Amino acid sequence: MRDLAGTIVPLPLLLLTLALALPASAHPGHEDGAAPAVRPPDALAVTQLVRTGSGADSYDTVPNWCQIPADRNGVLGPTHGGIVIDKAGNIYFSMDGGPAALMVYSPDGKLIKTIGDKSLVGIHGLQIRDEGGEEFIYAAHLAGRRAVKLKLDGTVVWEIPFEKFKASGKYQDVKQFAPTAIAVGPDGRVFVADGYGQNWVHQFDKDQNYVKSIGGPGKEPGKFQTCHGLGIDTRSGKPLLLVCDRANRRLQHFDMDGNFVAVITENLRMPCSVSFHGDHVAIAELEGRVAIIDKTNKVVSVLGDNPVKEQRANFNVPPTDWKVGVFTAPHGVSYDKDQNLYVMDWNASGRVSRLNLVKGPKEQAKAE
Repeated sequence: MRDLAGTIVPLPLLLLTLALALPASAHPGHEDGAAPAVRPPDALAVTQLVRTGSGADSYDTVPNWCQIPADRNGVLGPTHGGIVIDKAGNIYFSMDGGPAALMVYSPDGKLIKTIGDKSLVGIHGLQIRDEGGEEFIYAAHLAGRRAVKLKLDGTVVWEIPFEKFKASGKYQDVKQFAPTAIAVGPDGRVFVADGYGQNWVHQFDKDQNYVKSIGGPGKEPGKFQTCHGLGIDTRSGKPLLLVCDRANRRLQHFDMDGNFVAVITENLRMPCSVSFHGDHVAIAELEGRVAIIDKTNKVVSVLGDNPVKEQRANFNVPPTDWKVGVFTAPHGVSYDKDQNLYVMDWNASGRVSRLNLVKGPKEQAKAE
């Protein structure tokens, strides 16, 4: 297990004997989402389970979860964006290059399909939303400098182009605008974060008409230094906009009208994105870990804490240097319905991991 200090304790190596007995062709040629089509240095890298986290928020790694398609020559491709899960349990995550915008995986780690043509490649933050029984993906399209709403097959329903953001008066040129995140309120209002640009969160109504801009650059409460990720936080009983204020290393709350409410968590390791499950929030921190906060917004568990500072927030850590149960640059994160976690590292080779919640006796009995 891992305590809050970040110590990893390996579990027994399950199926190790079986793994060693299998022919070479039966072993995956990569660890997690590894890039080179080369065998891991030893059998432990293939079969080892690692427990990470603490208390009720402890997790077991799923070795080699993200199976790489054969036509990619052992390379998933650069991962930089978001990750969401539909009602069927399928996992959608965005890529920084390649012929498709989103990869769609099954819960057991197999590629189902890709969606979105080259015009949508370069999507960053994502949100998935059920609207009258049909699910839609909302996306901050960083490469296209716009926001889009997509059907699950990649069809564009609508877009908010740069011209509508320019109505805010914050931009002279499209190159100043670089959207990183999107969140949709219960009434359909849309928030888009200009996290790599001018550090404003722009609000639109349900018909995609510009309403107002929130924040702006700065260190004081209500201001941002890289407003990188967004989420709709309903843990208090009313919806609040949660902003990952990355370079200020904190989370902030705003109401649905864009008014500042509070700084809720500080001293994080560059928070990039969030996912909600009950009273808990998982936070992808670029500097090598995932943190989990409870209803009081205190950190109660950390997952995959990387002890090698040079690897934290490092896009170019090669697969040969990856460690099971240790992250390099968490950028996207999502809970599934059972509170398992999927984590995307920002990585040149591409890495997406699954971690299973360790169930206590009561949870195990319910599952059975």
